[in-house]
Amino acid sequence: MASTVAKELLNGNEVSVVRCESINLSGNFYRNKLKFMAFMRKKHLTNPKKGQFHFRRPSKVFWRTVRGMIPHKTARGQAAMDRLKSFDGCPAPYDKQKKMVVPAALRVTKLRPDRKYCTIGRIAHEMGWAHQDTVATLEAKRAVKAGAWYEKKKAENKLAAQAVKNVESDIKAHDDALLALGY
Repeated sequence: MASTVAKELLNGNEVSVVRCESINLSGNFYRNKLKFMAFMRKKHLTNPKKGQFHFRRPSKVFWRTVRGMIPHKTARGQAAMDRLKSFDGCPAPYDKQKKMVVPAALRVTKLRPDRKYCTIGRIAHEMGWAHQDTVATLEAKRAVKAGAWYEKKKAENKLAAQAVKNVESDIKAHDDALLALGY
């Protein structure tokens, strides 16, 4: 998914990635945790304030992954990175917008059913991200609201379809009457 996002950013599109905590990584949890722990051990040799910042938030982990796929030290790369927004959970302006899924990045299409996988959120939680429970609570509330909205939308669509069906019969009767009169 990161490579698809990176390509879209370099093409000039703005991309907002929501629910980064539920992004899947191939490989079992323990192995991915060991890789992340090895990354966390890397430090700046002389002044730790100046380098090797290890983000724990899943959205920032994803952001850094995308940054590695973009020439971020050039003006073009910096402009591309400015077009990227990544979020843990689905915050207010994006919960009401239509979302796009990257079919080429779905676990179902990319990973065999017997292969192990884990989520960025679980690894981030093990590495010190303290807000997994908060984000999960907010996401549960958002999912309930979205479900209620979807049911309401389905009912409105059903009523609209019924209204169109009712009007179609009236229009057909009117057209037949006009034809009978010779119009």
